[in-house]
Amino acid sequence: MMRQYELVDRVRRYNPATDEALLDSAYVYAMKAHGSQTRASGDPYFSHPLEVAAILTDLKLDDATIVAALLHDTIEDTKATRAEIGKKFGKDIATLVEGLTKIRKLDLVSKRAAQAENLRKLLLAIADDVRVLLVKLADRLHNMRTLHFVLEEKRSRIAEETLDIYAPLAGRMGMHDMREELEDLSFRQLQPDVYRSIESRLSSIREKNAGLIKGIEQELTSELAREGIKAKVRGREKRPYSIWKKMERKAVGFEQLSDLYGFRVVVGSIADCYAAVGIVHTKWPFVPGRFKDYISTPKQNDYRSLHTTVVGPGRQRVELQIRTQDMDRVAEYGIAAHALYKDSDKSNGEILPHDSNAYAWLRRTIEMLAEGSSPEEFLEHTKLELFHDQVFCFTPNGRLIALPRKATPIDFAYAVHTDVGNSAIGCKINGQVAPLVSELQTGDEVEIIRGDAKTPPAAWDAIVITGKARAAIRRATRSAVRAQYTGLGRRMVERAFAKASLPFSEEKLQAALPRLARHTTEDLFSSVGRAEIKPDDVLRAVDPEWRGERVTGAKTPKSEGGWFGLRRASSLKFRIPEKSKEEKTAAIPIRGINGELPVRFAPNGGAVPGDRIVGILTPGEGITIYPIHSPALKEYDDQPERWLDVRWDMEEAVPQRFPAQVGVTVKNVPGSLAQVATVIGEHGGNIDNIRMSGKSPDFTRMVIDVEVFDLKHLNAIITQLRAKKVVSAAERVNG
Repeated sequence: MMRQYELVDRVRRYNPATDEALLDSAYVYAMKAHGSQTRASGDPYFSHPLEVAAILTDLKLDDATIVAALLHDTIEDTKATRAEIGKKFGKDIATLVEGLTKIRKLDLVSKRAAQAENLRKLLLAIADDVRVLLVKLADRLHNMRTLHFVLEEKRSRIAEETLDIYAPLAGRMGMHDMREELEDLSFRQLQPDVYRSIESRLSSIREKNAGLIKGIEQELTSELAREGIKAKVRGREKRPYSIWKKMERKAVGFEQLSDLYGFRVVVGSIADCYAAVGIVHTKWPFVPGRFKDYISTPKQNDYRSLHTTVVGPGRQRVELQIRTQDMDRVAEYGIAAHALYKDSDKSNGEILPHDSNAYAWLRRTIEMLAEGSSPEEFLEHTKLELFHDQVFCFTPNGRLIALPRKATPIDFAYAVHTDVGNSAIGCKINGQVAPLVSELQTGDEVEIIRGDAKTPPAAWDAIVITGKARAAIRRATRSAVRAQYTGLGRRMVERAFAKASLPFSEEKLQAALPRLARHTTEDLFSSVGRAEIKPDDVLRAVDPEWRGERVTGAKTPKSEGGWFGLRRASSLKFRIPEKSKEEKTAAIPIRGINGELPVRFAPNGGAVPGDRIVGILTPGEGITIYPIHSPALKEYDDQPERWLDVRWDMEEAVPQRFPAQVGVTVKNVPGSLAQVATVIGEHGGNIDNIRMSGKSPDFTRMVIDVEVFDLKHLNAIITQLRAKKVVSAAERVNG
């Protein structure tokens, strides 16, 4: 176990101004607090926080973070308190330890909802100070290194959690070495046979190519030196998890992998980076399509480097990463490389990651917490952000937009601004009009074409890749749906007031809100529209003395009046009387499924303008529109409170199509279906679906879902169908 002076020496190597007394005090305090506690391995428990602190010294972190690592389990596992730690070590360290204590209570591998909620808590805990995450990652790394001491039934859970959450987080924070070790340790636990197989093959290749890495290092260094570039070249073998992921991604076997070695070339300046690429490409042939410039377009976690692959010495494929010393430091330590030491009376440093893109991503992700409607949705968004590689695209004015691979112009639009995404109707990629579902490639210039609409299609939710776009689409959809229900509820309440001969007043509604358990009139209208509150309940809340009949959607809800009388009259072929002007004014106007109300049409038969219609209110689903003669209305005879008086309110300048069903009986001759489809198409109908409902040796019965503009249009199509010799019968169908 590491001694006090050894820990102090490790810190002093990179921070000569370290507060030795503070480190010594924390060492002694933690050791005494944990006392005789032991780990699953049988080692003293204090060895764990000490190893966590040692990992953080490799990242060259400040005194406060090292002390927090030493103390991170004291509040949870010993008699130590936050107040005591604050008094002895200061508020800053006490806050860090408390944040780590909260995270430790999480169980990230659990039911999906719990896992999602705990990820929210994890990110909230690190929102104010990213050092909490750095200590937690180091804590997890040491736990993974000692995972073999844990009970067998717990190992896979911990490894899955590490691979699912902590390794991607380390990668997003730019800490690539830590991410790779976490991935490998998890991989070894979760797929031991695959891990051993890859490790065995690497071992045999290692023996076969003994000295290859060293030879390439020397040759690269010499070649660059001859051209006046001083460089440090370090080669290494790829890790088993990285190899396995590449095999899985490219669907190839181990034998087909030719680039098992990677080399880092560290030079003195950015100019040397580009010069080195030129020298390497001149000396050895490079592999087309494998050059990437992350210096001019850095990754979102601040990673900068030039990547290329060449066929190097011995015809061996060699991956090269060429970077400066500063770039190498960020690539190795990630966000930890942004540790800055303040000159102040306090000797412990403070991390100021204000210039870190990785930290900016973290803050944006945390901001999304307030926008997600559920923990599961947030987990989905965050994992999308964690696991995708990136492409880099440009706006027409040259702004760089980084997106996940397979992102679409819709994702691009939302990355520019939420309003741009909500109003997007088309796009141009590199000057050419392209579908909004196109997959973007690095270097694409994307121009978004906008319209007047402010609500995106709900179907986009299944198309987009980024969490931001998905959250914005769902938020806009929820707002639009709420607006529809609010509009419906307002009309229902206004109509109820009119039928009760009571003056409608929002001021009166406002005063009645407490009795209806709603905060705003918008909440009230939305609840009425969703059928959570009945309009007559609103009337009673506004005017307790009102004792009218239950509002049913009819002016005379007697046995032979209202919609019941109309239905019976229709079924007996009596003439349906025209509505009075007052009735038309009171009825709720219907403009189709794209209007301001939550409307859908009867599933079997639909309804079209020209039909006398009735609305059936379904809680949480809105209004279903039926023709008054629909047999399906019988099942609502005993639910008068669900019947709504509705009317068509169409705009001639904006024609819409509406669903209907046509039953057609045709002769069994070749081409009969084609003739039916041709008639419908030539007369402006749109076929949605065709079902064969019965077949005999001579005739076939089919039911066709067709979209038409109105009743006149539908009747014209039916008339033309009946005129065909192959058609025995054609009529409208209503379920």
